[in-house]
Amino acid sequence: MTADLTSPLAAWTDRLAALPVKASERPFLSQLTVRVSDPTALGVALGVQFPSVPCTFTAGSGEFGDIEVLWLGPDEFLVVAEPGRQVQIEEVLRGALGSARGSVVDTSAQRTTVVLEGPHVRDVLAHGCSVDLHPSAAPVGTCVQTLLARTGIILQVTSTSSVTLRVRSSFAEYLAAWLSDACAEYRVVS
Repeated sequence: MTADLTSPLAAWTDRLAALPVKASERPFLSQLTVRVSDPTALGVALGVQFPSVPCTFTAGSGEFGDIEVLWLGPDEFLVVAEPGRQVQIEEVLRGALGSARGSVVDTSAQRTTVVLEGPHVRDVLAHGCSVDLHPSAAPVGTCVQTLLARTGIILQVTSTSSVTLRVRSSFAEYLAAWLSDACAEYRVVS
């Protein structure tokens, strides 16, 4: 299914790989926006508990492979899985929703994912992000919607030296160009 598609950052693959902060795109991930006040039944059906703490995410694996569930708001979550799983996951979530008030919407084409790794990730992001990314304020497991270089993103702190950014596909190239500039001071000059 994804063989005929071109990722939003396909033209940037080499430039992103050459950055001092390792950057790579993970395109075409399955992404479903879920709105529900009590996600307990959905977590049971999916096999991954939904986060109960604001600004965090949970992760697990099961029938649909590796899954992350991101807390986006008091009754809003983003379920992320490997490419091509959105239809099956949507069916499971809708079935678990039953007659409860809520919604499940496939938003897979809305965003692409960029993974940043390295010792300077938080420093680079601090150039254009107002969120305090110090490890004491944004520990591993943090997930926030914010602006990075005036671009709306979802930021996940996945390890002490790794951050995942989810950016709207139409802003992906702008963000890649900004990252390239923001990394300039961390390049090794020979």
